[in-house]
Amino acid sequence: MNDPVTLPLWQLLSLVALAGWATLTVFLLPSARWFLRRRVHRVLERVDRGLHIRIQPFKLTKRQVLIDRLLYDPQVLAAMDAYAESEDMPRDVALARVERYAREIVPAFNAYAYFAFGYWLSRKVASTLFRLRLGFTDDKGLADLAPGTAVVFVMNHRSNMDYVMVSYLAASRTALSYAVGEWARIWPLQQLVRAMGAYFVRRRSRNALYRKVLERYVQMATASGVTQAVFPEGRLTRDGHLQEPRLGILDYMVRDFDASGARDVVFVPVGLNYDRTFEDRTLLLSAQGERPEVGRIRALATTLSFISRNLWMMVRSKWHRFGYACVNFGSPLSLQGWLKQRGIDPQALPKEERIAHVGALGKDLMDAIGRVVPVLPVALVSEVFATDPGQQLSLLEIKTRVQARMEQLEHGGAHLYIPRADRGYAIECGLRMLTLRRLVGERDGLFAAGASETALLEYYANSIAHLPTAAEGSTADQQPPSTSATS
Repeated sequence: MNDPVTLPLWQLLSLVALAGWATLTVFLLPSARWFLRRRVHRVLERVDRGLHIRIQPFKLTKRQVLIDRLLYDPQVLAAMDAYAESEDMPRDVALARVERYAREIVPAFNAYAYFAFGYWLSRKVASTLFRLRLGFTDDKGLADLAPGTAVVFVMNHRSNMDYVMVSYLAASRTALSYAVGEWARIWPLQQLVRAMGAYFVRRRSRNALYRKVLERYVQMATASGVTQAVFPEGRLTRDGHLQEPRLGILDYMVRDFDASGARDVVFVPVGLNYDRTFEDRTLLLSAQGERPEVGRIRALATTLSFISRNLWMMVRSKWHRFGYACVNFGSPLSLQGWLKQRGIDPQALPKEERIAHVGALGKDLMDAIGRVVPVLPVALVSEVFATDPGQQLSLLEIKTRVQARMEQLEHGGAHLYIPRADRGYAIECGLRMLTLRRLVGERDGLFAAGASETALLEYYANSIAHLPTAAEGSTADQQPPSTSATS
């Protein structure tokens, strides 16, 4: 009984490893999961109590449960059978494809990551790069929303920074769920985007089965009251102008909407503008059909070069923030009210007629977004030089022209951001940004547009080119210009 037992070293190591694995899985991991889950729930309870728009249970549902709901959704199964038949494909193979699409689309929302890490990161990035300002907000309209209303923030798309800016400024109100393009499907950004509650969209896909899976996810989220953020334009503006709306996701929301149901869908127009967008030159090349094909490695190298150049300027105390960035939140638009006013039941309409009405809704939303796009210093000064690129102007002449434009915009109901409530200072800020970037040059006290920079000046001027027409006769968002700041 007391005789020693001799084991080979490999057997001893195997037993130790198995004992360690058992201890880890039976004792340590469950305790760690319990501790983390308890901490996440505490954060969620504390945050959710302070939100104007509460986080819906659908958003907190386990990801695998949502994937299973999509897999066995009757509409998805019907589309899968039709797809398998048309492609002469076994049903099991088609089901596996549906599961792959569902795993690609469905987010993995983590409240702790969103409100702790995500909020901190977006605040740091936004405040470091820009003088970020919150302009006009229809607080009363947002406060009057009925509990459980599905809120959809619809916004113009000027930069990939839009995600960061709006997420940060809306964090005190709600947690947003974005539709994100395929550009973000790279490791580790993909995992972070999913944890923040965003879902991926193949914008150019014509695959009927994929579109049905995406459609059903959007409809489930909307019917469950999930707060979403959508760019009706579908992509970044190439020339600075507001674009025509693309109706894909908007049609998904409308076609399954019960106009007489208990839950309304409310669209909140959001207008964004920047004194500088990082993608401006690339977008202009794309608009002109001259953008070269850039691989991921080259794109990464370009990004790292941009970052290192700015860090080097910081080290030498020569770096300046990229001017002002401003976000305005307009008055909510009720989908039930919009449909009732026109006597429309989208579920009873044939496809062609429904699409026509969705197009009209998209136009109304883009008009509402256009009315709340902020007017910033760079856009105002850029208009002066874009109108006549060959002119040479003194500072007094520039101020006179910009002041006249400001008055015209204010009479039209536009929302101007005036730094320090000082118009002269605002004009000097815009001019300084343009001269620092060498878009405008100075010689002997006279300013003139750079010889090859007209297109870029037009790009920034186009951000407010729609305002005199879009704002005339509008009373929905006519409020005094705001100078409130968010730091």
